[in-house]
Amino acid sequence: MSFREKLFLFLSGIFITALVLGNIIGTTKFVTVFGLTVPAGVLAYPFTFLATDLICELYGKARAQTLVWTGFAMNFFMLGLMTLGHLAPDASGISGATSTFESVYKFMVGNVLASMFAYLVAQSVDVHLFHFWKRLTKGKHLWLRNNLSTTVSQLVDTTAILTILYYANNLGESVNSFGDLIPLIYYSYLFKFFFALFDTPLFYVGVWLLKPKVHDDPDEVWGYRRFSEEAL
Repeated sequence: MSFREKLFLFLSGIFITALVLGNIIGTTKFVTVFGLTVPAGVLAYPFTFLATDLICELYGKARAQTLVWTGFAMNFFMLGLMTLGHLAPDASGISGATSTFESVYKFMVGNVLASMFAYLVAQSVDVHLFHFWKRLTKGKHLWLRNNLSTTVSQLVDTTAILTILYYANNLGESVNSFGDLIPLIYYSYLFKFFFALFDTPLFYVGVWLLKPKVHDDPDEVWGYRRFSEEAL
């Protein structure tokens, strides 16, 4: 297997692992990170955007969009496996933490359904905006398409998923009104926004190191040279 395909599998693995993990833990716990109160699942989710942006740049829009749909399907596959475990009879006396499993399952069902709706919209927005800005700038200003696509799509995702979970009563007893929901959306998005800024140098380093090894960019239709010569 070529390095190009191994790298694609690695990035895809990061994407799907972060996505599935984020949906399993979801809003089961809220944590404080740098003074921001955010769902524990949010800690994993920004890595999905870094992975899709790298795949967009290195492999093109078609592969990135395929990965979005694959991640969508894998979450329902995970939900199906968890549902089998939920429906199967409990082997009393052997099971170590049945109540923990059922509690996670209860939260996870709502999280997955809400997250997958928001995810499908947000990730598609991310992929399309990334390539919109790439076409508009004719392959230049990598930082611009990375940040604009990610920050907008994360705002869509954060607002959608937390709003759905609020109406599904899946956010805990202290969130009783839309006024209680707004700070959660704000802090969660702020965390993702700063992560998007933080991941820009990681994205640049990744493209700078990897693009020469991946070779041709399938989206580069203008005949521009490689990243090191002109994407800055």
